[in-house]
Amino acid sequence: MNATSGPHSAGALLLCRAEPSAVRPPAQLLRERLLLAPAGAEWSVLVPEGKPWLHGGEPVEQVVTGWATALAVPAAGRPVVALWWDRDRAGLTLAAGFRRTVGYTWLADGTPVGEDEAMRTFADRLALDPVLDVQALEPLTEPDPDADARTRLLGVVAVLARAGLALPTGIVPGETADRLRSAALAQGAEQVDGSGRPHAVRTELDAVEAGPLGPYLRGPHARVLGGAQLLLGVPLLFWGAGRRSGGWATAGALLVAHGALGLAHDRLRER
Repeated sequence: MNATSGPHSAGALLLCRAEPSAVRPPAQLLRERLLLAPAGAEWSVLVPEGKPWLHGGEPVEQVVTGWATALAVPAAGRPVVALWWDRDRAGLTLAAGFRRTVGYTWLADGTPVGEDEAMRTFADRLALDPVLDVQALEPLTEPDPDADARTRLLGVVAVLARAGLALPTGIVPGETADRLRSAALAQGAEQVDGSGRPHAVRTELDAVEAGPLGPYLRGPHARVLGGAQLLLGVPLLFWGAGRRSGGWATAGALLVAHGALGLAHDRLRER
């Protein structure tokens, strides 16, 4: 990695396959300081401040995996790719709906330590080209003495660019959180935080209901979805709290909030 060693070398980017207007409400519910910017056709990027891993001692991978899960679950079909790195490793995590997250990791020198099948699943869930894009991802899972972890992440970004991703100038995997935030602000990124949480929840529910999934999020479908979110969110919330994992606890809390509010929203619609 090109950043200096130590805790400040850790960083992450959250790549959401949705427009900023759709990403903003669930991002507000994370109650973290984030910068949001468009990143190409139907893509957005969230740049976190990085406090949970800079000051809380929690690994960056664990934090952003929880965040990606929380961002992806409320509206099925809105996948989130988390790119993360620290002084020892780097990797990616894909969250999509209620399905299990997919991840791949490289050591700092670029040595692959993930499973090839994970990268193929990554391509499949993002609906990437099953031939060309998969062929472009395969070298990232093979030994290469000239490719360190940062180069591997840049390779992932290059493949996602074929699917419309276009990161703003200066937002590059491997940089420190301070440099990424400075670059995002220079490109006009907006600040997202936890203010206006109730409004954010209502906006998210209304946005989902108005979308193509709307007919399936009322009546029995809404109750099934809300119940599933509660069943998944409650144990995840307690598990994250017990392990003092802010990322997973946040994901659990957000699932519980969406499940409970979704059920309440459906009851109000019926009345």
